[in-house]
Amino acid sequence: MGKERFKEILNSELQRLDESNVSKRKENIIEKFVSIDGRAKKAVVDNKEYILFNSNDYLGFRFNEDIKKAEEKAIKKFGSGPGAVRFISGSLKIYKELEEELAKFHNAESAITFSSSFAANLAVIHCFIKGQTKSSLVGREVLVISDELNHRSIIDGIRVSGLSKENKVIFKHLDYDHLNQILEKNKGKFSRVLIISDGIFSMLGEYADLKKIQELAKKYDQYYEEGILTIIDDAHGVGAFGETGKGCQEVCNTKPDLIVATMGKAFGSDGGYVVGDKIYIDYLRESAATYIYSNPTSPGTAAAALKALKILQSEEGKRLLEKLKQNQKYFKEKMKYNGFRFAADSTHPIQPILIGDSKKTRELTNKLFEEGIIVTQISYPVVPLGKDEIRIQISAAHAKEDIDELIEKIVPIAKKLEII
Repeated sequence: MGKERFKEILNSELQRLDESNVSKRKENIIEKFVSIDGRAKKAVVDNKEYILFNSNDYLGFRFNEDIKKAEEKAIKKFGSGPGAVRFISGSLKIYKELEEELAKFHNAESAITFSSSFAANLAVIHCFIKGQTKSSLVGREVLVISDELNHRSIIDGIRVSGLSKENKVIFKHLDYDHLNQILEKNKGKFSRVLIISDGIFSMLGEYADLKKIQELAKKYDQYYEEGILTIIDDAHGVGAFGETGKGCQEVCNTKPDLIVATMGKAFGSDGGYVVGDKIYIDYLRESAATYIYSNPTSPGTAAAALKALKILQSEEGKRLLEKLKQNQKYFKEKMKYNGFRFAADSTHPIQPILIGDSKKTRELTNKLFEEGIIVTQISYPVVPLGKDEIRIQISAAHAKEDIDELIEKIVPIAKKLEII
């Protein structure tokens, strides 16, 4: 049968996903956005308007006029694309300016940008696993320790690095006693350790205690010849968490060795980046395949991110961060009052509403869509079985009226489905 048999296998798997109510490929096609009475931009799908509660645009920056003007100006100056990878056709000045501003924002020595934060995570993990050791077997003496709920980009970064089972350990989610036990057990057995964690866990809105991670890294650093490197993916934290939007670094009042983050969420732009000591960033420029052999973002995209970063550090940025905080508080109070349960006690704009059943979660999501509200269903294997949720994402762009409309429409649907 040849290829036809393979197609049958694929079709069977797609049917299984559909029947399990966890398929993702049927995406809403957004035709445009419209603004109504100063409220959040509404998405237009099939000529109908929808309020979005599933966007990573936590500050509403992708619609900011100054940011759009900065993007347009850069395109006129540098063209619509980068031309080639940076070491071949030259690095546009806008990339250097963005990297300098990112390093300054994080109080780090240096920064490097990538086409995405997924690409950034792959680069960091691979490069610092494979970095030269004194061993003749390059990379074999590295131990990677990863939180069990880390993002897929971290999981894939570890997988593609080719480590043996003995060289990678998963610690229980946010369980730093378990992390301590792992470090204690492996003293002297490995030359170098990488501790890797999300900053904000994107399905639950929980945050890692960076201070505890750093304390453990400092405690055990002397027992590993090349020390312990801490790597935090704070893609959802930067721009949306902390008094000035510096993310988990600010909330925990400490700084990991390397922070991976994105410009495609709170910055309203696109692309990923890494900040840290200059020696680490220089090494990435020389060894990261997803940097060396892959185009950067467009110059317009970089300019938009740079402008967003500057606005974030202004009085307007402070106002937006405060509004985001108040919107989140208002939403949470309203939902708890109406009997909804949360999958985690999140203090982040990600608010996970626990449903616990994939079918009910899909029905709730579909019914809200019929009512002009778009939310995201999160089911297995993204979350454990029985932990199905709808992930509500609050934005500074939302008005109280938007939140009130969500509450007004979700309550009767949830009651009918016996969720509350």
